Amino acid sequence: MKKKINRYLLFTVSMTLVATLLMAVSIFHHMYREQIVGDMKTYSYILKSAISSGEDLKGKFTDAEEDMRITVIGQDGTVIYDNEAGEMKLGNHASRPEIQSAEESGEGYAIRHSDTMGSDMYYYAVRLDNGQILRISKEESSIWHVFTNTMLGIAGVAVLMFLLCMVFSRYITESIVHPIEHLAEDMEHIDEIDAYEELKPFISTIQKQHQDILKSAKMRQEFTANVSHELKTPLTSISGYAELIETGIAGEKEVRRFAREIHRNSDRLLSLINDIIRLSQLDSDMGDEVNYSAVDLYDIATSCVEMLQINAENHDVTIQSHGHKCMVQADKGMMEELVYNLCDNAIRYNNKGGRVDVTVSTRGGRVFLSVKDTGIGIQEKDQERIFERFYRVDKSRSKLTGGTGLGLAIVKHIVAHHHAELELKSEVGKGTEITVLFE
Repeated sequence: MKKKINRYLLFTVSMTLVATLLMAVSIFHHMYREQIVGDMKTYSYILKSAISSGEDLKGKFTDAEEDMRITVIGQDGTVIYDNEAGEMKLGNHASRPEIQSAEESGEGYAIRHSDTMGSDMYYYAVRLDNGQILRISKEESSIWHVFTNTMLGIAGVAVLMFLLCMVFSRYITESIVHPIEHLAEDMEHIDEIDAYEELKPFISTIQKQHQDILKSAKMRQEFTANVSHELKTPLTSISGYAELIETGIAGEKEVRRFAREIHRNSDRLLSLINDIIRLSQLDSDMGDEVNYSAVDLYDIATSCVEMLQINAENHDVTIQSHGHKCMVQADKGMMEELVYNLCDNAIRYNNKGGRVDVTVSTRGGRVFLSVKDTGIGIQEKDQERIFERFYRVDKSRSKLTGGTGLGLAIVKHIVAHHHAELELKSEVGKGTEITVLFE
């Protein structure tokens, strides 16, 4: 990034210097040419005023400037005098544009190539009182000689400015990039860093992502610790019972009881492992695996209630479904899992003789699923955390009934995948109602 900014700055400076140099050349050349023409005009009128008809022209021009060519042309166009032609015979000048202009208006000006001098020349001509034409010319190379000497100085200044700009460019680049580098070095105090106004949305996003990463890392750490603990408990029980059976310490009655405990803990382990695998699947990007289609949520709820009737009877709980046919765009398997986990949770945390009501209907044009129980309820301080992994309101009851502590966490993920909303109403000793609102 530094190199890129530095290159852009130097490129901009270079283009600016080149453009400035070209403009200076153009302006200087124009001004200098006007000055030369003006000087030639002044000099020609001075010579004109010094000439009187019939005087010796050669004597008048002996003190002329060395870089000036002075020519006198007769009325018929023949060259009467030229201070640089010597004995060379010059052609008729009547057709020269500056001569024609001088004959018509009294003065004329032209720039063209001279075959006699072999170079480009500036010409200025004035008509004398006797009708002859006095012409002064100056070689362009002499102008460019002065101009080149001047431009060498300008070019030197330009090079010096470019070198200075290289130093300033490096300094400016460092000052531009420094806040960004500082951001990368101190993510913990990113909000205290004095950054550019344009970077603040970017910083906020990075800060949020950083916090999310830290939160996710902490959650993974807690999840790993919880999984280890949850797996260790039934495995310890299974190992202990199996050891007692293996050593022959347990009698026939104890062997049957130990086998029953081994079976119960094995079932709990399998449930826990299945829930962990399912939760990991839901945690991953499942966009390609979710098969959305029109499903009847009431039909799914009714089937789930029928499937859980025996489980409810074992817990001395009555479970019933209510409502009517309601279609939603959802993954059917996930909906069955959602309803099952909510109902199973309501049965586990219910009181003997309690009930669970599963309702599917519409509210405000939106389909909703409600699972309401008459169980132990949830304290207000725990209500925000019940959808966390392994969080249990009553740990002893959960372990006694075989719960894994992951059911509501799975529910939360399924709801998020379907862009639905969760509502929780609960009162200790009176029961809990969990509602899922679909789009």
